[in-house]
Amino acid sequence: MPRLEKTNGRETKRPKLDWKFVQRFCSIQKILFPSWTSQNTLMFATLLCITLTEQLIIYQVGVLPSQFYKVLADKDYTGFKNLVGLAAVLILLNSTLKSCDQYICSQMYVSWRQTLTESLHAAYFQGRVYYTLNVLREDVDNPDQRISQDAERLCKQMSTMASRLIVSPFTLTYYTYHCFHSTGWIGPVSIFGYFVIGTIANKILMGPIVATLFEQEKLEGDFRWQQSPFILKNPINSLSFITNAFVCIYLINGFTQLIDMSTTLSDVAGYTHRIGELREVMDDILRKQCDYDPASGEGYNFDSDFNVHAGPADTAFILDRLSYKSPYSDQLLVQDLSLRISQGTHLLVVGNTGTGKTSLLRVLNRLWEADSGFVQMTTCFGPRGILFLPQKPYLTDGTLREQVIYPLKDIYHASGSVDDERILQFLELAGVSSLLKRTGGLDEKVDWNWYDVLSPGEMQRLCFARLFYLQPKYAVLDEATSALTEEAEAQLYRACKQFGMTLVSLGHRSSLEKYHDVQLKLCGEGRWELAKLKGGSGSLNLREGSM
Repeated sequence: MPRLEKTNGRETKRPKLDWKFVQRFCSIQKILFPSWTSQNTLMFATLLCITLTEQLIIYQVGVLPSQFYKVLADKDYTGFKNLVGLAAVLILLNSTLKSCDQYICSQMYVSWRQTLTESLHAAYFQGRVYYTLNVLREDVDNPDQRISQDAERLCKQMSTMASRLIVSPFTLTYYTYHCFHSTGWIGPVSIFGYFVIGTIANKILMGPIVATLFEQEKLEGDFRWQQSPFILKNPINSLSFITNAFVCIYLINGFTQLIDMSTTLSDVAGYTHRIGELREVMDDILRKQCDYDPASGEGYNFDSDFNVHAGPADTAFILDRLSYKSPYSDQLLVQDLSLRISQGTHLLVVGNTGTGKTSLLRVLNRLWEADSGFVQMTTCFGPRGILFLPQKPYLTDGTLREQVIYPLKDIYHASGSVDDERILQFLELAGVSSLLKRTGGLDEKVDWNWYDVLSPGEMQRLCFARLFYLQPKYAVLDEATSALTEEAEAQLYRACKQFGMTLVSLGHRSSLEKYHDVQLKLCGEGRWELAKLKGGSGSLNLREGSM
């Protein structure tokens, strides 16, 4: 499998209204409208019905002036009162429908943003996509901004133009038909020609000459204003002209709204390209992962307890002639390493800085791809398999209990006295029972950041309390006691071995040797040495000696 390379440069392409935009926009719509019965689809259909009804009412309001001229000319007092009542009802209905229109658009914005953000998050945190995208790839900038800010703005812009956009085909068709019957072919052709030319000019000049849009609006306002003097001069004989003028003007208004949306459409195109590009890159990363199944289209679930890799039950990793290097360098860190990490045999990895100790864990953890050779993980991640403790601990924003039980919060059973006793015992064993007083209890929410309040040593101790609570078969410790004294380190390591954990440790202290059976020394330039430690009870596996 090819290793993902970090790009040297980032090509910046100006988003365009091209076929790529259409493809990406349609792929996003499939996320927002997954089925005909989904909530978003039903809201969209409701909005369509409301906007069509609103346009029918607007048409009735538009032809009211001609009817008012007629009853005024005939001095029909009863007809005048009826028209006033009808106008009041139509205006009230129109106001109500506009409010419903805005409300549904707001609801669609919230629902669209939630659906799109959840979809992007699911892909972002699937497998190693998050790590690869942020560390090993440079061709997509600011993925977190694309997921949060760009997705929000895209949904906002689409909700803003939704009601106008979905009703435009209906209103343009309807008023074109009426305009043709009122004025003949010259009316629709003139209006269509005018706006085709206006659209092309707008497409060309929108970017550098924003003022052109305002000039166009001014010209259209002047066009409508020119009708007023003629109507006032001929109030009785121009009743049919009033209706015809309304049809023509509203057709012009329909095209005007489309051109007004050009700026919004440009924003939508930009956000669509950014989000679409992010989705394409995440899909590409997932397909290239070694745990991706092209038949089912699914990746390996890192949180699953299912043993997807067949192998000996007492083995965590099997390495066969493994060679690896940094994604940023062509120099091999380790060459042809063969090793079996088995239960009960504690392994200590040592070496100078830059020899590839932490890089080995990245390869085992499948964050980096091997340059050659074979790596097989025969146990799962999680409490029943293997857990990694980095030098800088990961802490959540939750309560003290949530710090200890992480990552089991979502499947954690109701708190009980038995489990409380276990947590308290492990906090005491890790030497951080004083946190109970500082937090006010296991379930008291805190208003401060754990990283700001706890010292590096306290954070490492708290993570050991988490390790004691989860009690995995294998614990990989990457200098997890570097901020602690040797006495505290000894207490924690003895506790891990008492709980039956098999330890894989990275460190520089010679005091760690007494807690391990086998030492892997990375010598640099691809060389390594594997030896049994004095007093160790484990055995070497697959290979013993040096390379």
